[in-house]
Amino acid sequence: MRGLAFTRAMQRALANRGSRMLGRIRRTVIVAAVGFAAAVVPFLGAEPAFAHGFSSTVYAKIAAGDEGHIRTTVELEYDLLVVSAADATDDDPFFQAGTAAFEAGDTGAQAAALKNHASTVLGYVADRFSVSARSAACQPTQVGDATIGAREGVPYANLVLDWTCPERVDAHEVRSGLFPDGEGYVKGTKTIVTYEIDGRSGSAALDAANPSFSTGQAWYQRFGEFFLLGAEHLLTGIDHILFLLALIAGSRRLREIVLAATSFTLAHSVTFMLAALGLVEVPGAVVEPIIALSIAVVAGWHLWGIWRRGEHATDLEATRRGHFSLDRAGWIRLGVVFGFGLVHGLGFAGALGIDEAWSWTLLWSLLVFNIGIEVVQLTIIAVVFPLLLLLRRRAPKAGLWATGAVSAGVSIMGLIWFVQRVSGS
Repeated sequence: MRGLAFTRAMQRALANRGSRMLGRIRRTVIVAAVGFAAAVVPFLGAEPAFAHGFSSTVYAKIAAGDEGHIRTTVELEYDLLVVSAADATDDDPFFQAGTAAFEAGDTGAQAAALKNHASTVLGYVADRFSVSARSAACQPTQVGDATIGAREGVPYANLVLDWTCPERVDAHEVRSGLFPDGEGYVKGTKTIVTYEIDGRSGSAALDAANPSFSTGQAWYQRFGEFFLLGAEHLLTGIDHILFLLALIAGSRRLREIVLAATSFTLAHSVTFMLAALGLVEVPGAVVEPIIALSIAVVAGWHLWGIWRRGEHATDLEATRRGHFSLDRAGWIRLGVVFGFGLVHGLGFAGALGIDEAWSWTLLWSLLVFNIGIEVVQLTIIAVVFPLLLLLRRRAPKAGLWATGAVSAGVSIMGLIWFVQRVSGS
């Protein structure tokens, strides 16, 4: 009897100890989440100076025009164009009319402001975007009035220019320095160029480091630009980085993070290619909130496991299924990651913004852009996950608290972004 009583007392003591441990873990996660939220909410709540945030993308299409001209269609963010062009030429009336039209959301008034100040707009664009033939500058002439369009819900000014070149050549050089960092309004402007001219077609990505390209450039130069563009996009896309960190934090074994990353890659590659080639089109107003929600869900998944199971959150179920030896939770998580990967692919395609007709050259450019994304993604996993495994083996409790705190913070950020993107704030 004494032995039975002792055993029951020990069981109660162990249960109480486990309950206290779970309680401490929960309190730690809560404190970390609250602290994280207090640190990031002021920054997330602050509105940027412009609708586009801190970077901008210009889109240019180049084709053969009438009577030997080179025709370019240049798309620029409307509010940024107004501020930059007005500042560069001291055209205050343009600034007043243009910003009033932007704030009112009146596309008619926006187009009128561009028309009434056409010389200011043309002067600004022509000074920073050029076409040349054998180093001889081609001269631009505006075709019609500028029009207003939209990309990802942001107003864009569409400007059509015909360029007259001093001689006919079989290759042209295109240079873009639009919206440079020195203006102080945005940083890291990209100009995505698609062209079908000189018997060639393709795409190029220009920025401050690579401001020009030739339509006769070698294939490896063009692909190198898109590789760097893909790598930079992931590195500067905090939402995609946080999604990846949430995947790493919630993975229990190397096999799980490899399968999760592979699933995510396959999924976003499919929708990225389909969307970039114009075969699938989903509005950014739908895609961006779901991306934010995916961050919160994947991070919250791990957080819920810690909340329910405490220090056993990283334990595997006894029953595993299939060749990958995943338990039920592992398979469900893999499916969720694949589903959200499909949505992230649409986000990658929206950032690239190419909508020209299908071609082998374009396909290879898109593949190289995607490879740039994957190289950075795998590099982050290769650096972070081994450190997490080492921490879990050397100090299991510290590892659990660390991943819990990261998951809590990431989940909060994802939810805040979700609310902001749904409300349009």
